[in-house]
Amino acid sequence: MAAKKAKPQKLPQKPKAAGPQPKTTAGPQPKQAGAKAKPAASKAKTATPAEALRLYQLIRARHPDAHCELEHTSPFQLIVATVLSAQSTDVMVNKITPELFRRWPTPLELSQAEPAVVEKVLSKIGMFRQKTKNIVGLAKLLVAEHGGMVPQTLAELVKLPGVGRKTANVVLGVAFGKPEGVVVDTHVQRISQRLGLTRHTEPVEIEQDLMRLFARELWDPLSHTLIFHGRRICSAQKPACAACPVSELCPSAFHAERVGRKPSRSRT
Repeated sequence: MAAKKAKPQKLPQKPKAAGPQPKTTAGPQPKQAGAKAKPAASKAKTATPAEALRLYQLIRARHPDAHCELEHTSPFQLIVATVLSAQSTDVMVNKITPELFRRWPTPLELSQAEPAVVEKVLSKIGMFRQKTKNIVGLAKLLVAEHGGMVPQTLAELVKLPGVGRKTANVVLGVAFGKPEGVVVDTHVQRISQRLGLTRHTEPVEIEQDLMRLFARELWDPLSHTLIFHGRRICSAQKPACAACPVSELCPSAFHAERVGRKPSRSRT
């Protein structure tokens, strides 16, 4: 009797390597195509001086009327108005300074004013008691140490009550055309971060970055231009990136609301 034909044996499958197979090579997982990275101002590429100048030129062309909006007719009026603008809007300051300067038009007259009377004129703005103390004290020092004239150096200006580096540079740039730095208010601070002009978050460090990027003759118009841009287009909560003249160059375009803003305080 013929022997049965043996069934062909199946080829053994390739043995699996011991242990679970890694899905990717060693190292960090690659990002999926199209995934958006969370913006981080501190890690953004910093603009070169040439790139920074181009950004400024485009923004300036959109806001050719950018200027200091505090109404004044003299360096004295400007320094007083700037001191009053701390934690207040320019619009509100402009509403009260006409009466203030009508009653006390010179440093000598303001230095002799009764603080309680000045307080009543300033009562519509925040911190009016402290601001009254500052501007009356400022006027007294101008009379006693500067012949009633506003000094023209940062070192002398910051010795006056209520005058810090920012206020001093407003006066030096606007009244005398010779700023010793860049005014960094909340608008300049926010937009400098969004545009990649700085990796820093503190005004003093941001100012140093801007001073390195821009020529001295641009220090004063730069701050006014960025302030106008912040008020009109690049607002804190709802920046209008679609209407921005530098959206194609801005590293924060279309997610700018997440850059350059202070983290919200947790209420406990």
